[in-house]
Amino acid sequence: MKKSTIIILLLLTTQMTWAGGGWPIPKGKGYFKLSEYFIRSNGYFAPSGDVIDIATAGIYITSLYGEYGITDRFGVIAYVPFFSRATLNEQVDRNGNVLAQGDAVNSFGDTDISFKYGLITNKPIVVSATLTFGLPLGNDQGGETGVLQTGDGEFNTMIALEASRGINGGKGWINTLVGYNNRINNFSDEFRWGLEIGHKFGKKWSGGIKFYSVNSLNNGSDFETPSNGIFSNNIEYLSFTPEVNYFIKENLGISASIGGALSAKRVLASPGYSLGVFMTL
Repeated sequence: MKKSTIIILLLLTTQMTWAGGGWPIPKGKGYFKLSEYFIRSNGYFAPSGDVIDIATAGIYITSLYGEYGITDRFGVIAYVPFFSRATLNEQVDRNGNVLAQGDAVNSFGDTDISFKYGLITNKPIVVSATLTFGLPLGNDQGGETGVLQTGDGEFNTMIALEASRGINGGKGWINTLVGYNNRINNFSDEFRWGLEIGHKFGKKWSGGIKFYSVNSLNNGSDFETPSNGIFSNNIEYLSFTPEVNYFIKENLGISASIGGALSAKRVLASPGYSLGVFMTL
């Protein structure tokens, strides 16, 4: 696989789904989304950043995401991958002889619970702070081989600031994010930043693009994690994710997104897709 090939990547580690950006969701209001994510890959971003060949691996995740306003400034957020499946294809030679058996694992996935507070509201630029707890509810040593993962096996805490501004009379928006992710179990901490630009197109459509970067501080161990997943230590990437939304009704719609990696380390490298249905209160 040539490195010059455009590599598609949808990133799941401590998901940052910016439904509200710097705007805290109002009291009694909510945003909820049921999503399906899937990826199959025979390529992997090595620690050097080069793409190497691996046995074809697959990850399939069905999740619920929700935001709900407790007050006009304070809300709760949850990302719950209630069904995760990781697979490893059987390997055969040119003569059809089996070199390695296939493998699979099904389980609950790593879950994020967040609390968002509006620091600056009702201004042209709004700012919120978010505290996220990453719960290791997935399987980090699954299957007969013990190398399949639906989680990374570590508890993490992330603090993030988001600032947002409406543009074009409220039809568009710009969101920015900076965050620090503290990880335990000898995993390295991370500095994260993000940028989102979006716009509404009539009453039925909206879309945008998100840039998201994870940068390892390399202050943990250098232990190697399986090269057939996305739940690795010392991962680094700069991704872009176009997303489009279609509103069936004012409070009900469908969404689709796909992400591209400008650079990456220690994650799968192949097309990944996300489809979802969302509703608002």
